[in-house]
Amino acid sequence: MGRTREAGCLAAGVVIGAGACYCVYRLTWGRDESEKIWDDHDDDEEEESSDIAETGKGAKANAGAGAGARLQGDSKAKAEESVELKSGPDVKAEAHLKAQSGGGLEAKAKALFSTLKEQASAKAGRGARLGTISGTRTLTPGLPCPGVRGGGCHPVRNGARAGGRTSGKSKGRTRGKSTRTPATSWPVRRGKFNFPYKIDDILGATDLQKVLNILERTNDPFIQEVALVTLGNNAAYSFNQNAIRELGGLPIIAKLIKTKDPIIREKAYNALNNLSVNAENQGKIKTYISQVCDDTMICRLDSAVQMAGLRLLTNMTVTNHYQHLLSYSFPDFFALLFLGNYFTKIQIMKLIINFTENPAMTRELVSCKVPSELISLFNKEWDREILLNILTLFENINDNIKNEGLASSRKEFSRSSLFFLFKESGVCVKKIKALANHSDLVVKVKVLKVLTKL
Repeated sequence: MGRTREAGCLAAGVVIGAGACYCVYRLTWGRDESEKIWDDHDDDEEEESSDIAETGKGAKANAGAGAGARLQGDSKAKAEESVELKSGPDVKAEAHLKAQSGGGLEAKAKALFSTLKEQASAKAGRGARLGTISGTRTLTPGLPCPGVRGGGCHPVRNGARAGGRTSGKSKGRTRGKSTRTPATSWPVRRGKFNFPYKIDDILGATDLQKVLNILERTNDPFIQEVALVTLGNNAAYSFNQNAIRELGGLPIIAKLIKTKDPIIREKAYNALNNLSVNAENQGKIKTYISQVCDDTMICRLDSAVQMAGLRLLTNMTVTNHYQHLLSYSFPDFFALLFLGNYFTKIQIMKLIINFTENPAMTRELVSCKVPSELISLFNKEWDREILLNILTLFENINDNIKNEGLASSRKEFSRSSLFFLFKESGVCVKKIKALANHSDLVVKVKVLKVLTKL
């Protein structure tokens, strides 16, 4: 037993000595490198986890060394579970002092092993806190989705990191839970709204009467909008066009074209537009056509309410019965044709073409003043729809001038009139001839048709 004991002690001494030398090197000569690791520990979690793994390996190696030391009956002191975290430089200094204070190799090994164990437990505890996230993902009630009443749709975290981060620097600042207040909720209309129907429901006479009663009595713009959309959708069906007129709905809808709210005016125009398809309804709507025309000309350019008004005027001028009610607005129509965007140009040209198809309106039409820039609509850069509409407009006016014998009355028209621009200046004819080589076959055929009539 004596020789076996001596052999065990010798092996333990060699292992402890190698570990002691390595630890002394790590704690003294590699101090600069270790300080960098400790300083950057909180900003790089990947390095932290790798440091924890290295410390774990060191602990296992020293545990083996401790097992060898137990052959000599020397028990090792365990680190307390409630040990207070120390900063990196303090732990290393303590370990260095313990390594120098011991008398023998075993004493130094014990001191180093105890220090490394404390350091490993401290780093492992800090790593566990950094990696733990509490809380679940829920919906924020204060941020409603666009177009949705009430509840929210943005997921957030209810909790924060448990315990916060503990910095390895000497300041030891701790980042706690965020105390910022949540963002303010988006403005949402929260008034009670108990409209009895969906906007796309096809209603009978009884239900239409209820909607008209609601529209007549309410001052809520939101309810007015929904009621107008419901009536407009039902007015797309011929049987409901008659029903709404017989129920006295036309004056109720037309009353809302005087409101200042552009959305309500737009919906009212759309409802009247669908109702104007019926000839009997046109006889009722003609009372309001001048007001619709004036509002359409003065409202914001290219707006939705302007487009809705132009569509209603176009429907009302499909026949020749009410065109004379709008003859005073011809100069405004041509000004809007020049100033408006693509869609406004298309709609206003459809409206003017309705007038050009009525020979009785020719004299008033060609005598009105028009901007000279109107000639730019004959350029080949425009697409097919613009070119076909302007060529149709020119063709109809040219035919009416010939049929009405207005060519001999050229002295009656000023140089700024539509007659002079289309007939006397010759600029339009040159522009049309330039379109004869247009790449679009439909446009080319239309150009050839117009040129044959000159």
